[in-house]
Order: sequence, then C-alpha cells, then structure tokens
Amino acid sequence: MTETYRAHAMPHGAQWAAHIGTRFRLWAPAHPRIDLVIEGRDPLPMEDIGNGWRERVVRDAEPGTLYRFRLPDGLLVPDPASRFQPRDVHGPSEVIDPTEYRWRDEAWEGRPWHEAVVYELHVGAFTPEGTFRAAIGKLDHLAAVGVNAVEVMPVGDFPGARNWGYDGVLPYAPDASYGRPEDFKAFVEAAHLRGISVILDVVYNHFGPDGNYLSLYAPGFFTERHHTPWGIAVNYDGEHSRPVRDFAIHNALYWLEEYHLDGLRLDAVHAIIDDTTPHLLHELSVRARHATLNRPLHLILENEENAASRLLRSDGGRAERYTAQWNDDVHHVLHVAASGEGDSYYAEYIGDTDKLGRALAQGFAFQGEMMRFRGTPRGEPSGELPPTAFVSFVQNHDQIGNRAFGDRLNGFAPPEAVRAVSAVCLLLPQVPMLFMGEEWGAETPFPFFCDFSGDLADAIRDGRREEFKHFPAFRDEAARDRIPDPTAEATFLSAKLDWDEVDTDALGRTRALLARRQAEVAPLVARIGAHAGSYEILGRGAVTVRWRTEDGDELRLDANLKADPQGGFSDVAGREIWREGEVSGARLAPWTVRWSVHRAR
Repeated sequence: MTETYRAHAMPHGAQWAAHIGTRFRLWAPAHPRIDLVIEGRDPLPMEDIGNGWRERVVRDAEPGTLYRFRLPDGLLVPDPASRFQPRDVHGPSEVIDPTEYRWRDEAWEGRPWHEAVVYELHVGAFTPEGTFRAAIGKLDHLAAVGVNAVEVMPVGDFPGARNWGYDGVLPYAPDASYGRPEDFKAFVEAAHLRGISVILDVVYNHFGPDGNYLSLYAPGFFTERHHTPWGIAVNYDGEHSRPVRDFAIHNALYWLEEYHLDGLRLDAVHAIIDDTTPHLLHELSVRARHATLNRPLHLILENEENAASRLLRSDGGRAERYTAQWNDDVHHVLHVAASGEGDSYYAEYIGDTDKLGRALAQGFAFQGEMMRFRGTPRGEPSGELPPTAFVSFVQNHDQIGNRAFGDRLNGFAPPEAVRAVSAVCLLLPQVPMLFMGEEWGAETPFPFFCDFSGDLADAIRDGRREEFKHFPAFRDEAARDRIPDPTAEATFLSAKLDWDEVDTDALGRTRALLARRQAEVAPLVARIGAHAGSYEILGRGAVTVRWRTEDGDELRLDANLKADPQGGFSDVAGREIWREGEVSGARLAPWTVRWSVHRAR
C-alpha cells in the first residue's frame, strides 16, 4: 500500500486490514457488555480493553460487511465512526476499505491561499441529481469562471434525504443521498485534476437531534456544565473528555488523509466550549498541520467572536494555526449598503461608514467594541493580520438561507448596487467567496430545509416561524404562515440551482472580474502584510481604501456605495484596473467602484 492509498488509523470505528480482518472498537463506558452484530450472523460479545473501550476483531469481516452494536437492552445502534451508512442513520454501518480507491491525483500539489477564489456549494442542491458524481460535471464550469477552491457544505450522515448538513450525527460517513465514499473521492480527484482545491465544512460544536445515540452508551460525550444554542455542549474539557477530543481531531485528520482534502472549514467554533489548555481548536490545528499531506493546508473558521488571535502569522507570514476566518463583517457592511436593510444585527452596520472602511481595510469591523445586538463586546484587533486571514463574501448559505424565504440579494436590492458590492468583494485582497449560482445572478432561493418527521418536524416548523415573529414584516401570523415549511420536500426542491437560467452576461462579468483579480490583485496580495490597510471616509457610504505591499506598491479602492453621487475623491496615481459605474473628475456617480494599482517603481 502506497501513501496515496492510505487509510487513516483511528482509535475507534471499524478498521480493516487484509492480514487481520476488521477490528471493531467502540467507547461505551456506560455498559458492562456490548455485542457486535454483523448482519446475518449471531451476536459476538466485545472484549473490555479498559477505560470504557470494547473491541472485537473478526477475521472474515470483509469490506462491505454490515454491522451494528447491541446495547444490553437489545437496542441496535450504528457505529458513531462509521465510514458509510447505506440505510441512513438508524441502519447498519458498512465496513469500508479506504485503500481500495485508486487515486490519480499524485501530481496535485495544492494551491497557495493568496490565489484562492472560493465557491460554496451544497451537494444536494448544486445539480438536479444532487450527487457527488453529478457535481463533477459542473467542475469545468467553475474552472472556466475562475474558481480554484470549492467549499462543500457538511456531508456527514444526517437523517433523511435532505438537510443543510448541520444536523449530522455520523460525521465520518458521507451521506448516502449524495453517493458512496468512493464517489466523494472521485469528486475531490476530479477537482484536483482541474486545478481546484476542495475544502469541507465540518461541525464539531453539536450533533443533530435525530440519530445521535452517543448519550445512551457514552453519556460523558456531553456535559451539562456548558450549553450551546443547540442544547448541552459536547464535552471537550471535563472528566473523560479525551476520547471525545480524539473523536473530533481524528475526524479532521480522516477527511484530510483519506479524502485528499485541501482544507476544512470549522462551523461556529464560538460554540465549541473548552476551558482547558490547550483548547481543542489549538490541539486540532497542531495535529492537522503535522500531518504529512504534501500540499498546502487551509483551515478556516466561522467565529462569531472575531478572535484575531486564532489567525496569527509567523514572522514569515505563514499561518501558525488557522488560515482564515469567514468575515461576516464584510458581508454585513456590503449587504446594508446594497439593500438598506436595518433589522436585527444589521442595525449595527447600516449608515456606519467607519465600519465599512474598517472591515474592508482591516478585516473586522468589531475589534473589541460593544455590540448592542449582543449586549457584550465583540472581537479583537485585527489590523496586524494580512488580508488573506479573512474570507469575504456578499452571499453565503447562512445569509441567504436564514432569511424567511431564502431569497438572494439580487432578488431585493437594485441591480446597480449588487454589481457594485460584488466588484468590491471579488477584487478585495481578502479571499473572496461566491455562493453557488451567484456567478450568474441565480434567482433560485436557498431556504432552510431538512427531512424530519413527527413531533420533531412540528417543532422545527414552528420554531422556524417563531424566529421571525419580532420582524415587522412577520408580526402577523398570516405572514408567518407563508414562510416555507423547512420539512417539505418542495422547499428543498426550490433550492436546487436552475442551470437553464444562466445569465451569460452576468457570468461573463464574473469571469472578467476574477481574471482581473488573478492578473492584477493576487500578485499584490502575496506581498501585503500586517498593518497594510488604511481607509478614508469621503461621505456616507463612500470610502477610499489603500493597501500597501511590503515593497511599496499600492492597491486602491474608491467606492461610492449609495444612490447619490459623491465628490472629494483624489485622482488615481497609478493604473485603473476595474471600474463599475461612472467617474467624473473627483466625483463618483451612485454605486460606482474604481480599483487601481500604483507601482512604486
């Protein structure tokens, strides 16, 4: 077996090897006896190997074998570290031989982060078929647009046939509705062959509400000492937390090693509560960066706390722990500029041009100031970080899907405003991200959807509508009743991209912007270091932002992001590389964006 075909060695789950068969191992400290039940065979008692671990080696349990674990009360449960669940989360797990897939991406060396243009997609809604294999057929489209990294929303097994992915309960098993493990590997391989990196969204802050059996045999997996928006927290810092920490860390290593992924995006890490040292996030990043991957590793955070300290660089500018964070602040300042919306957390940003300039120039708009919406301070100083420590976007799954109807920005903001903020985002020296379909101005919504039933479905449906009760547009019950039922199949089907609606003009504009980015902006980004961004406010919604490279070159943005003209802009000293709107001397017309580059020599 060569390294190309290696399996990740896990302390848990089913590990197959030709010379021994399959070793089954489960952490179940709550019970004195656990049986291994292989489909079609008599139950086999598992050996107590200490510290709550049970193990059984079965010589003739070949790949393809279906198995479960039996608790003392007779309940059959899947393997929490299952590599595949052919019959969904309540069914048997399947023994998988990870080395069976013959990779053809040996020449892949990854891509440098400063060149990255990220594209977020949901496998089930990206194509009509909603599978890994079908998604391969769209990779040439992405490469032609200028995308060189895809970020796949979570694929860990979830209940039913449709879900955003954040309700997963078996995080090692690609959901069967998308295909088998080898299908996901084929997708990654196909992306690499086209020069596209693959980043996977992973969830370590909670488990979904349906199909999570862990508390029945390992109650120490969770703790009442901490709580998250989803209930009691995962136990990363209490008694018996070592197997829990290992479960998350090995999951990260498993995806990187067995699936040749180029990075991970860790969901909502502010809800990963750990009072020990080192913090789980620190330990995970160290383990991942010490893995032998032979390619650049990109570790991305979603973090409501704006913790710049998790993004620190070495003296040479290399990310020490985490590569970048999703920058909600850039989204919020651009969203309120284009839409004029001021409800909820948007009230903190609307009309605040200082936050606009700060988010574009320094990354975070909140760097320790009080955020009234939260009632607490938010953020840490971020000016010492390079722009590549931030992933910027105008749209993503959250900011679209958490709207009542899942409508996209271009469905309610003026077209000229959408074009202006997209020109800002796609040429910003932060790493830009598009949400699937955004490249052509897709009009298909992306509402929240799931596949629960019974009382849980009722709770999800009612809870979704209750969320919007305090918004002026939904104070009336009849208005809330129009919010799509997240559990209905029709809601999911409405989210599928309509590839027949592609606007070739909009697509051509995105392609031109990204081509200009790679030709003009990316070479500068590689040389923009700490404390490089500065901004000047020209008027409400109007700023000039400058970034200086280490050798004196300058990237400059002049932006008038409002429906009125704005004067006071200075002449461009260098060469204009993109203009959206009209410029007349020192005056920028409404919704005008001008990018320029000045070379020091």
